Amino acid sequence: MDQVNTKFTLRTALTIVVSFGIAALFMWWALQDMEFRKISGYFAEANYFWVFVASVFGLLAYWFRAVRWNLLLEPLGHTISTSNSFWTISFGYLMNLTIPRSGEVARATALFGVEKVPVDESFGTIILERVVDLLCMLVFLMLALIFRYNAIISFYRYITEEKGKTADASQSPILYIVAIAGIVFFLSFVIFRKHLERFTLYQKVQNFISGILLGLKSILRLRQKQRFLWYTIAIWLCYYLAAYLVCFALPATSEFGLADGFFIIVVGTLGMMVPASGGIGAFHLALKFGIMALWLSMGRDPVEGGDIGLSYAFISHTMQLVIMLVMGALSIPMLARARAQISRQ
Repeated sequence: MDQVNTKFTLRTALTIVVSFGIAALFMWWALQDMEFRKISGYFAEANYFWVFVASVFGLLAYWFRAVRWNLLLEPLGHTISTSNSFWTISFGYLMNLTIPRSGEVARATALFGVEKVPVDESFGTIILERVVDLLCMLVFLMLALIFRYNAIISFYRYITEEKGKTADASQSPILYIVAIAGIVFFLSFVIFRKHLERFTLYQKVQNFISGILLGLKSILRLRQKQRFLWYTIAIWLCYYLAAYLVCFALPATSEFGLADGFFIIVVGTLGMMVPASGGIGAFHLALKFGIMALWLSMGRDPVEGGDIGLSYAFISHTMQLVIMLVMGALSIPMLARARAQISRQ
C-alpha cells in the first residue's frame, strides 16, 4: 500500500511539474519581444468596469452549469441541491489550476461527499457535458470560420512571408503531407485493427469512444430536453459575453464587432485546452496570435496587434483566475458544512 501511495504521489507531483513547465514555456514564448512599457500603457488606459461586467457573466455560467448538471443527474434517480452542485463545480475548477483535467474527478468526488451520488454515475454525466461543450465549441468555430476567415488567411500569409515562403496555400506541401498521413493512418488501422485490439491503450480508447456515444444517447432520456438546451445556450452565451465584453475594456479593441467575439472565444478556448496549469501561457500566446490575426485582417501593424492581444489576455485570464480562486476557496468551507449536515442526519 505504501508503494502504491508513493507511486501515486510521485506521479501527481510529476504531473504538476510538467503542467507548470508547459505553462512557463508558453508564457516565455508569448512574452518574447514584448514591450513592457507599451503593455503597461494599455493597462493604464483600460476601463475595468467592463471587466467587472464580464466577470458577472462568468459567474452566471457557473450557476447555469450547476442547474444543467441537475437535469443530467435526474434521469439517474438523483435530485441534488443546486447549491451543492454549484460549489462542487467551483471546487473542480480550483483543482484544474493544479493538475489539468483533474477537476472532473474532484468534482464527482466532492458531489459524492455532499449528495452521495456514486462517482461513476456523476463522472459519466460530466463526460457528457464535455461532449456537449465540444459540440458548442464547434458551432463557434464554424461561426469564426464564416465571419473571420480573412483573419486566418492574413495570419497564415504573414507567417509564411516572415519565413520567406510563398503565401499561396495551394503551393504549400503541408496539406499534401497531412492528407497522405491521414490515408496511411486509415489504411493501417483497417489492416491491423485485429492486432490493435490486443493492446490495453486501444481498448481504453475504444471504451472511451463507446462511453461518449452512450452519453450522447442518454440525452434522449432527459425529461426536460428543452430546459437542457436553453441552459446550454445560456452557458455559452455567458462564455461569449465574458470574453467579448473584455474587449470594451481596452480602447484598441473597443471597436471589435460581434463576429470578432466569435473568433476571440474560439482562440481563447483552444488556448485553455492545452495541458498547462490553468491555461497560463497557452491562453496568452493564443490571444496574442489571435488578435494579431484580427489586426492583420484590418491592414494594421501585426506587432501592435500582438501587444494588444497580450494586454487583452492578461486582463481576461486574470479575471478568470480570480473567479476560480475566489469561488474555489469559498467552495471548501461550503462543501465542508454540507458534509457535516449529512453526517448529522
